Amino acid sequence: METDCLFCRIVAGEIPATIVRETDRTLAFRDIGPKAPVHVLVIPKEHYADVAVLAGADPGLAGEVLATAAVVAEAEGLGADGFRMIFNTGRYAGQEVFHAHAHLLGGAPLGPMLAR
Repeated sequence: METDCLFCRIVAGEIPATIVRETDRTLAFRDIGPKAPVHVLVIPKEHYADVAVLAGADPGLAGEVLATAAVVAEAEGLGADGFRMIFNTGRYAGQEVFHAHAHLLGGAPLGPMLAR
């Protein structure tokens, strides 16, 4: 565990979160500042700085993160109308917590992917 990592502290139970789904190697919980009616973060329990590092080090775990996100999307009723999954990687992309994570968003029209 990275002692200064917010998500590692959530995995360790040191910081509360509203858990949506948990597997042996992944955790999905509601974002505290949602950008859509459904906004869930899906993370590997093991610390990787971003999705590129995760994919290089453990492609199987990266796949498990995607699989967990798909199960959560279905459970949240997003399958019919669709959803967006975003991995921000690095500062230019807007990554704020440097622990690999997917944003699963849906429940309403989300508009264009990028605003100019």
